[in-house]
Amino acid sequence: MVATTDAGREVVLGLPIDEVFEDLAPRLVKVTDQAPMELLVIVSSLDSGSRLALVGLGANRLEMVAQSAPIGMPNRWLNPVGVDDLSGNGEAEIAAVTTPHIGGVLRVYRRRGERLVEIASRGGFSNHVYGSPEMDLSRPSLIDGRMQLLVPDGRRANVRAIMLSDEGLVETDRCGLSEPITGPEALHDCEHRLNQAVSIMPQTTM
Repeated sequence: MVATTDAGREVVLGLPIDEVFEDLAPRLVKVTDQAPMELLVIVSSLDSGSRLALVGLGANRLEMVAQSAPIGMPNRWLNPVGVDDLSGNGEAEIAAVTTPHIGGVLRVYRRRGERLVEIASRGGFSNHVYGSPEMDLSRPSLIDGRMQLLVPDGRRANVRAIMLSDEGLVETDRCGLSEPITGPEALHDCEHRLNQAVSIMPQTTM
């Protein structure tokens, strides 16, 4: 992987012979407002499958600064949902769906030093169509004043709104689709529908 700094300098990160970047494009992210910009990538190993990695800028090169545990099996992939402050504490979480083609599980991670630690998970999701180049079938969205995750269910027939709470990942609402999701437009429509439903709910006063 090659990146160009603001000063125009090229920096590189190479992988061992038994690993690849299994992604179309790295994602430029910040875990906190004070943190430096980093790249979120998917790294896949011949023996242990895929894992998430944050890549930062070292003195003269790119380097992995934090990683999640790998899925643990070869030929097993994951697709990120996004990076945002889901808990409202000022620190962004990282969400991804592991094995989106076979019983996908939505997992949420926090950075703890050099580790991306899983803090919550819930099954029944798929944010990728096998063989498709479209990776953006899920995302964080502001729903009812709070960042939530919009992620299709396992059949991609519904978009589920998922909130991170003290009890874990909780479904707050969902959008039924006329046909399985194939592009991000359905996410835009769902976000609009859910926020519109909130805005027209009758208000009561005491």
